[in-house]
Amino acid sequence: MKDTAAIKSVVPHRHPALLVDRIAEVEPGRRLVAYKAVTLAEPAYRDVPDDAPNEEYDYPLGQLLESWAQSAVLLACWERPNADVLSGQVVLLARTRDVKVLGPVRPGSVLVHEVTLVRDLGETVITCGRSTVDGHPVLEVGQLTLALRPAEVLRTPGTTTPGRS
Repeated sequence: MKDTAAIKSVVPHRHPALLVDRIAEVEPGRRLVAYKAVTLAEPAYRDVPDDAPNEEYDYPLGQLLESWAQSAVLLACWERPNADVLSGQVVLLARTRDVKVLGPVRPGSVLVHEVTLVRDLGETVITCGRSTVDGHPVLEVGQLTLALRPAEVLRTPGTTTPGRS
């Protein structure tokens, strides 16, 4: 089991944008299994009224996919970590294909993200997989492509990084 420090050493996200809680399994270059506990403390539920129907508590699709994508980044960059997005390689989401939502995710659920590496081309990594809750599929990702690019090529010409000369 890999802890929060291991996760933070690979991805730059921090609270409340860090959407992976724990890594259960990792086979570098092959596959990764990660967990995300969904709770009522999530920012997405802040404005849900007390008398709202259960459907109002469906975990937002954007956050579900972001959580899975962070798991994909963990697999893609496990052996080349860079939690500082201001230098080194920056991981960008390049493309998603064949994403299917198969069921709702609500507070109290523990998402199990299963990510498989399809192909690693160095600066481009292709992944696929799914997420389950209690063994039931809630998300299928046919393909998620990540692009790794040097941070300096993403800066606007003539600008500097804050705090750096």
